[in-house]
Amino acid sequence: MDQEAFNQACSLVIDAAREGNGIGTLGEKTVHAVLKQYLSPNPAFHEQKVDGFVADICRPEGIIEIQTRGFDKLRRKLDAFLTHGPVTVVYPIAHTKYLRWIDPLTGQVSAPRKSPLTGKIYSIIPELYKLKFYLNHPNLHFKIILIDVEEYRMLDGWSRDKKKGSTKCDKIPLGLYDEIDLNSPEDYVRFLPDGLPEEFTSSDYQKAARIPQGYATTALHIFHYTGCLERTGKKGKAYLYRKTESKKTQPEV
Repeated sequence: MDQEAFNQACSLVIDAAREGNGIGTLGEKTVHAVLKQYLSPNPAFHEQKVDGFVADICRPEGIIEIQTRGFDKLRRKLDAFLTHGPVTVVYPIAHTKYLRWIDPLTGQVSAPRKSPLTGKIYSIIPELYKLKFYLNHPNLHFKIILIDVEEYRMLDGWSRDKKKGSTKCDKIPLGLYDEIDLNSPEDYVRFLPDGLPEEFTSSDYQKAARIPQGYATTALHIFHYTGCLERTGKKGKAYLYRKTESKKTQPEV
């Protein structure tokens, strides 16, 4: 994690947007543009064609794809990219978010207001499931980047205050909070919070991680599939899980 390099990337991209037509008018969203600059300051490596697809970054060390959602859209790219070497899928998460509202009639922008929600690494879990059958590929890696952002939204929603159903305009990065690298299935133990017993159910996991039950069930399914966790039996109707002592050569489906 390099806070100074991240700040420099923010300044470069945001200053360029201000010299143009303002927020939300870039050919790509600001978070995507900043992360591309942060991860590879040399523009010669940006937007490179590989086997009929365009990679966000293609360097001698490998390919980087920045994806905020919709990992299922990456499958065809991965089929091509993974044959060439390491591929890192970068997933940005808004850690602390400040909301700013834009009046579509006047263009006036409200003062920032902090969202009560804090972004956590668990938000990647539904996206990982979309790439389940790729997760054990030795060339596939993930990088979770938690950033603080200002989110700009138009006051054009259907509710009385025009906020519900409003249009997202853009997110502007404010700072880098953390980076988590998932270079192999064994690294998924980062998703196991402190306080879990040696053997635990999905309900135990859900309570310890403080995530929705659906996220917990999906996460344990993924971790078991990749061999990070093993099932040891049942507690009532629920499976019991524990960390795998040695990596399985063939994951169970």
